[in-house]
Amino acid sequence: MSRGDPEADRQPTRSGGSTDRLCPPDWFVETANVSDSDIRARFEANWPGCWRAAADLLDWDTPYDSVLSAGDDRLTWFEGGALKPSVNCVDRHVEAGRKNAVALRWIGAAGERESLTYLDLQYEVEAVAAGLRTLGVGPGNVVTLFMPNVPELPVTMLACARLGALHNVVYAGFSADELADRMESADSEYLVTCDGYYRRGSAVGQRNTADSARLRLDADVTGVLVGRLDDDPHLGRDYHGYGALRDEFAGATVEPVAREAGDPLFVLYTSGTTGEPDQVTHATGGYLSYAAWTAMAVLDIKPQDTYWCAADIGWITGHTYGVYGPLALGTTTLLHESPADHQAGGHPWTSIERESVDVFYTAPTAVRSMRQRGAPPSDEYDRSSIRLLGTVGEPIDPTTWHWYREHLGGGEAPVVDTWWQTETGGIVVATLPALDEMQPGSAGPGVPGLSVDVVDGAGDPVAAGTEGTLAVSRPWPGMCRRLAVEARAAGADADSPEAWRYVTGDRATRDADGYVTLLGRDAETIEMDETAVGTAVVERVISSLDGVTEAGVVRVSETGEIAAYVSCERNHPDTDALTERVRSRVRKEVSPAVCPDRIVVVPELPKTHSGKVMRRLLADVVSGHGYGDTSALRNPEVVGEIETVTREEEE
Repeated sequence: MSRGDPEADRQPTRSGGSTDRLCPPDWFVETANVSDSDIRARFEANWPGCWRAAADLLDWDTPYDSVLSAGDDRLTWFEGGALKPSVNCVDRHVEAGRKNAVALRWIGAAGERESLTYLDLQYEVEAVAAGLRTLGVGPGNVVTLFMPNVPELPVTMLACARLGALHNVVYAGFSADELADRMESADSEYLVTCDGYYRRGSAVGQRNTADSARLRLDADVTGVLVGRLDDDPHLGRDYHGYGALRDEFAGATVEPVAREAGDPLFVLYTSGTTGEPDQVTHATGGYLSYAAWTAMAVLDIKPQDTYWCAADIGWITGHTYGVYGPLALGTTTLLHESPADHQAGGHPWTSIERESVDVFYTAPTAVRSMRQRGAPPSDEYDRSSIRLLGTVGEPIDPTTWHWYREHLGGGEAPVVDTWWQTETGGIVVATLPALDEMQPGSAGPGVPGLSVDVVDGAGDPVAAGTEGTLAVSRPWPGMCRRLAVEARAAGADADSPEAWRYVTGDRATRDADGYVTLLGRDAETIEMDETAVGTAVVERVISSLDGVTEAGVVRVSETGEIAAYVSCERNHPDTDALTERVRSRVRKEVSPAVCPDRIVVVPELPKTHSGKVMRRLLADVVSGHGYGDTSALRNPEVVGEIETVTREEEE
């Protein structure tokens, strides 16, 4: 691959001489999956028929009658069509002559390594599907999967899909109460879990949590136990052994169940960081086609790639861009048991070099954590394989964006900053990496075929540059089933997309060119002179200071006090000096009205396992209310330290 001068990519490209935008390098454009500059115009002129391009990435057992139809109080994508998800992700690649291509490459937290070719994956999926079938699993059943990022998790997901059953993946770090609540809500009577796993070098018992959850449930639960810590774990009367079932049915042939496009594929729950978790259900045809298309168009994934999505499969990012999207495209997907920023040295460079990773997709909070620890010398690790970098989960500030591109992308690789939600199923806002200029800190425009805007409280579009709430005003195939029902309830039909709108609850601005900058959730705003300012605006300004890697800003509703929790690079400057710099910068670049009353320097911020800062917990700490269950956190040990530092600041 021939790469040009990285400095050439930094030159002004936007009319008016702004240096905010960067062009993709020529070497990337030459081989990109999508390089047609007319794609947005073509999708606009042929909506909703444009989404045939997504459906064409899949094999259909029964051709669909229409791309988008309205009826029975819901919108339906690819009505009349039927397909087999596991065939699209596994079997068809074997039949196409790629049986020896690696499908999954797994690296365990204790250094274990395992690779499954597409033929291996087909054998594993069929064996596990046969075993689950003997336990009574069939079409429409919900199977809860409570495991870390181990190969058995995607294998069991695909086995459920092969049987026409729905999987309900629950993050392995959740408490027994969280697991029981999700199983009860999903009406799930099957549980596949493991005896334990490794986190930060220590063994974590998983079975005890699963057993406690089962005791809370009224229904009898059929359990299957994976041996992660012990190859032959004690089963007792409560579990069937995953390994025994797989071995017993090795070589079995399980005819995959064809699912109608509108049939549910899986259920998943939001993380619950701002309230109670909601159940989200995605339909088979629309979700799978949108996952494949966005993985191809936005993340530029190719069959010959080694692709690494660092998200845990317990979240929607891991579903869409860790399993279904890349496997539908026939690529090699890299699966790590440990988060990217918790690996040796706190960085992913070793794996990028060793596995020759082409595309790397992670959360901004993981990048900030890497930045806080510091990058290794530029010549210590080979990162030349990286073709594209992506971010997901939270807004990324320009300083972190540039650090990410410089230290992981060699200053050349394009960066796609993506926005989407569990409800959307896939990427909604992002640049197309070969076509659109990159604007650090801004996610970009809506992807082709979608219409996004920023609206006020009455639902009316606001002027360019004005803060409001991000809204999507046209349906798309990846939308969850609830949104399809709500669209019809609002009076929308296939021929009248203008009547449909999804108001996302995320604060944003949109510039004159259509680029969207995300500013955090609606609930995370500060009222200033009858105007709501997103906390992300203040956090972005604080994070731009030298030495600062991340900031979390909260407002205590009872007192109106604004607190900023700040983490710094190693050897950060004097705390008193930093405090004054923070206040000075916020006063100057935002407003004195939102200048933090209290600034607390902490080692790191509390983050969910999906990489989001749990601001609700910070608000509880600063208000003195205390905090409750921290099982949704990836770093629960830091909460006590944050509370201690906060109390010391008060004294």
